[in-house]
Amino acid sequence: MSAARRSGRIPETKELYGRWCRNGYEIRLEDVPVWRLAVLEPVPVTARLTQPHAVVKAMQSHSHPMGVTKAVQARALRLVQALILATQKLGHVSKVGPTRGAPPQHRRRSAAPHFTITAQGQTCDFLVLQEQDRTDHTATEKELAEAKKYSWVTTPRFDYSPADRLRIALSGGQPHRASEWVDTAARSLEEQLAEIVQEVGLRGEATERKRLADLEAARQKRLQWEAAMHQAQIDYAEAFRVQCLEAQEKAWRHAAGLTEYVNALRLHAATLPAGPERDGAEAWIAWADGHVRRLNPLSGTLGLPDIPAPRADDLKPFLRGLSPLRPRLLKVAICAHSEASSGVRRQLPLPWALATHGSEQSRLRNAKSPDVGLTPDATCAIRELATRQNVRQTSVTSVEFASRYRP
Repeated sequence: MSAARRSGRIPETKELYGRWCRNGYEIRLEDVPVWRLAVLEPVPVTARLTQPHAVVKAMQSHSHPMGVTKAVQARALRLVQALILATQKLGHVSKVGPTRGAPPQHRRRSAAPHFTITAQGQTCDFLVLQEQDRTDHTATEKELAEAKKYSWVTTPRFDYSPADRLRIALSGGQPHRASEWVDTAARSLEEQLAEIVQEVGLRGEATERKRLADLEAARQKRLQWEAAMHQAQIDYAEAFRVQCLEAQEKAWRHAAGLTEYVNALRLHAATLPAGPERDGAEAWIAWADGHVRRLNPLSGTLGLPDIPAPRADDLKPFLRGLSPLRPRLLKVAICAHSEASSGVRRQLPLPWALATHGSEQSRLRNAKSPDVGLTPDATCAIRELATRQNVRQTSVTSVEFASRYRP
């Protein structure tokens, strides 16, 4: 594969991919993703920070912004400013993060972000890190003496000092191009900002595609459940009719046997002399004859039996392992316009298993709110959440359904 790539015979719009499979090593020639062929417009970086963004202002208020040294502090802020302005033009929203200084060394890439950028509901966390230069350590006389005196003392091999290079680490969402960008001799971070802006947009688009796919999967699952329930009701009705037919056949055979016995009783009663014994036998035969007529299904009106309303347990044998209970709405994510947000959407946290029943559900259904094209249960849950959060308007931007069957 390396030789094929170096040969230059692979088209620019194709890529080689290789992997081990059951029959050996498989090499595939696939199309290059469209986003890798796109021509990116450079992101301008100002020479001076004259009108900083609100996020940059919050960083500047810290005594040691992002934990970088004074030598690269101004450049780091200008890079953040350029990145935020470029993503803001695309409709993304930025916010300052909880980390103000340098993250701990052991959590250098997994710490809380310096700032975040949200694209189509996907929040991307950013850390601006300063690279370190490593040089060989020259042991001092004191270190040599302590190492000679104590066997457990070791001298460090390297010395580390802050470099002029910066690194931008991005986390959150599905990676496409990369997750880290660093100053190199060939390319500076200023030249790579366009790739970072594109990466934020790609992760937002991937999240939106996943959201829509989850919606469609939940819708298909619900349709399958409804179809299974419809078929289960048909199968239940058919099984009930079969059961009634078999019960009638059993009752008919039982009545036929009793009829034969009653006829034998009549013959025996005819041989009895007149008197109390014969009168008692005739009374018994009269009652038995009426009982046989009541027991025989042919004595009544024939027709299709009325199917009783099935209970949940009645449908279980016909659902092939599915639950007879309706799939529950587990999570509904909405964005609300708060009174102080000035039109900027913010995502509100929602509890799991949002559901209302009875009079509360009727009250919420009658509430005045725009139709968002959701099921009544989802609409009721959204209205209830909006009431609890004390927001003026709500607009549904992301609805994540997860179908779960209750045991």
